[in-house]
Amino acid sequence: MSHHPMSHHPMSHHPMSHLIRRNPTSRRPAGRLRACAAALALTLVLAGALAGCGKSGSPPVKGPQPEDLPVYQVATGFRLPDSPTWTKAKKRGHLVVGAKEDQPYMGEKDPASGRYSGFDIEIAKMMSASLGFDPKTIEFKTIASANRETALQNGQIDYYVGTYTINENRKKQVGFAGPYFLAGQSLLVRKGETEIEGPEDLDGKKVCSAAGSTPYQRLQKEFPRAVLVAYDTYSVCVDNLLTYQVDAVSTDDSILLGYAAKVPEELKVVGKPFSEEPYGIGVPRSDNALRLALDDALAANEKNGNWKKAYEATLGLSGQPAPAPPAIDRYPAS
Repeated sequence: MSHHPMSHHPMSHHPMSHLIRRNPTSRRPAGRLRACAAALALTLVLAGALAGCGKSGSPPVKGPQPEDLPVYQVATGFRLPDSPTWTKAKKRGHLVVGAKEDQPYMGEKDPASGRYSGFDIEIAKMMSASLGFDPKTIEFKTIASANRETALQNGQIDYYVGTYTINENRKKQVGFAGPYFLAGQSLLVRKGETEIEGPEDLDGKKVCSAAGSTPYQRLQKEFPRAVLVAYDTYSVCVDNLLTYQVDAVSTDDSILLGYAAKVPEELKVVGKPFSEEPYGIGVPRSDNALRLALDDALAANEKNGNWKKAYEATLGLSGQPAPAPPAIDRYPAS
């Protein structure tokens, strides 16, 4: 996907206020209030401001629980002398990995602890262990979508894991291991929604996506009868979904599954994906040794069950079972 502009900024409005203004005679007050409470909670979580909810004094749940995540065995005596990236990391003593920090259960950074978590982060960790580096030593760097190629070309990072769609144009600038996940544009709706089961049900429905994003453009072109609403961030779209301002949110299912994993009792992802977004691990273009070593590492972690366990502890919390991982594309060096 070309751009996932999801930033964590506190909402400028209280989600309850538009409910009171716009729905004076709501026929489903309990459901709406519950959705509203969930929206408020989600807003606060996304703003990093949830000071403890539920049991008094309990810390906010931020990302997957560490005890549910797989433990990756560090390969001992691993060598990759043909890879300049690996050789440089070996001298340094740890890997530097580019990631996203604002995608729930994919790549998310806890503002309080600075800890990164999510499915993409788990992929980065299992790759690190296979390359002979303890995953605990990874130095994660948040790199915006627009700067990924530059960061890899300049050696700012060793590899990048962050909803990075493999395409021919990008292959001219960077190398890709994988794909490790096949995402696709999908729809997020409220749990009780029965009328929307796929994009063909969007006629006259209000659908929210990020302004200027590929998913927004695809809806415009392919589903012109949907009523499109655009915001700068998906977090605002989700907030509007929970408060009955819109009927659906649309972008890559990986991002939508992350939001559903936050409040699975309120939200669900529906229908089959209607685009293909194969996510790859970005590497410096000329470092074929590293690219192929990462392909081997992915294959091994898919086979030993780590891939599935990582999914279940992250995106799987949405209620969607683990898909089969996509076939790895070991394309020849050009």
